Amino acid sequence: MPERRIAVCDLGSNSFRLVVFTAADTWWRRTDEIYEPVRIGAGLAETGELSEDGIARGLATAEVFAHFCQASGIEEVDAVATSAIRDARNAHAFLDHAALPVRVLSREEEARKGYLAAVNSTTLADGAVLDLGGGSMQLVRVRSRHATELQSWPLGAVRMTERFGLGEGTASKKALRALRDHVASELQDAPWLPKAGQRLVGIGGTVRNLAAAVQRAEGVPEFGVQGFEISRGALDDLVARLADLEPADRGRVPGIKPARADLILAGAVVIQTVVELGGFDAVEVTEAGLREGVFFARHIGGEPPLFDDVRRRSVLNVAGQYHVDPAHTEHVAHLALGLFDALAEAGLHPGHARERELLWAACLLHDIGVTVDYDDHHKHSRYLVFNSGLPGWDQREVALIGQAVRYHRKGMPDLGGFDALMRKGDAAVLDRCALLLRLAEDLERSRDQLVRDVDVGLDGDTVTLTLRADGDVRVARWAARREGVLFRRAYGRELAIA
Repeated sequence: MPERRIAVCDLGSNSFRLVVFTAADTWWRRTDEIYEPVRIGAGLAETGELSEDGIARGLATAEVFAHFCQASGIEEVDAVATSAIRDARNAHAFLDHAALPVRVLSREEEARKGYLAAVNSTTLADGAVLDLGGGSMQLVRVRSRHATELQSWPLGAVRMTERFGLGEGTASKKALRALRDHVASELQDAPWLPKAGQRLVGIGGTVRNLAAAVQRAEGVPEFGVQGFEISRGALDDLVARLADLEPADRGRVPGIKPARADLILAGAVVIQTVVELGGFDAVEVTEAGLREGVFFARHIGGEPPLFDDVRRRSVLNVAGQYHVDPAHTEHVAHLALGLFDALAEAGLHPGHARERELLWAACLLHDIGVTVDYDDHHKHSRYLVFNSGLPGWDQREVALIGQAVRYHRKGMPDLGGFDALMRKGDAAVLDRCALLLRLAEDLERSRDQLVRDVDVGLDGDTVTLTLRADGDVRVARWAARREGVLFRRAYGRELAIA
């Protein structure tokens, strides 16, 4: 299908955000975004109404969104409103005058959109989804990737900040205890929470900000927060640190956005309480949010609209965005995976399925950097892998894929400063993935799929690769013979090409 552009406008209690999604047959991505911290829900908890100033800010921002869509030629626009506008007695004062037609999501609809965002951007099959906004918090129980419980409570960061006075001065233990008790009381309506399973996926700006702050505090390599896990202990430490600071100083904590400085503590305590009540060890972060949920509902077929395999789809999506040559990259993957399986069968490595999957992903993405420039395209590919997020893959795996791609042409593989993310044995995993990708690329050097397959023979200390081809393989043999040093490091054997 031709490229299609969809503008999703998320009119939240704290912020209004317009995101443009561009989609084609095999890929989709965000291509533009406008953000405005409107705070239309400010004061709602006390009065039950939207303030005149909040309505004015909201209408001005909606007008900007409408003009942007018109000027950009975007005809498919979906503007949705959530907690503050849904709950306000005078919501019509905004809705009747907004420059865009606005759908007000019910509590269940809002929870469902968050669920779609989480399950289509992680591997969550059984567990719970937490979506914390400015006005409300949604929790969804997930079983076999399907939503079985969808609930919403008025526990958003703006509401809780105002109700418990956490936007001014340092936070007293009494106020924090009162907030925790309030959240626990509200969540008595979710007796399923402690039984949901081991995984909790969090979405929303508060969750992303907390993840960024924990990353900075732990000194781990950073390339976004997609797939990052906030451990229970790290969250407790961060809450204690924020509580001792004035709101303005909270915005100076590395990773915390100044625009969220006065709201971040209340949001963090709500999430902390959910983690405690559910018995979760961590919150797994996804950068997808309600906007992606709205988009997925329109873009993916089926009911519910779910990707069949999030990990596979995210790799194919990135490959599609950069218009790689699929005949070449798929044949590189075929050759590399064939070598992986044969060498495992010969007893030269364990042959773990997850390592095989890492190799496959690196094969499909190794050439995306050519979009930037052919020169140093292995380095450009690495950068694009790291900044794509690769939903469904954890940060350790993304680092390994990126480093394997980085070394698919030359050089000796190196973890490149990602040691803090790695496990024992990952340096050897990287050596094998980079080597097999490099060998497959060598055998497909002429980009004509001439070498169909490779037979692997082990004779003492020598591994012989016999090329099965339909023509002259001099180019492939010449290229592959250069990999002897890396082969010896990865497998402790000599390499011969027959």
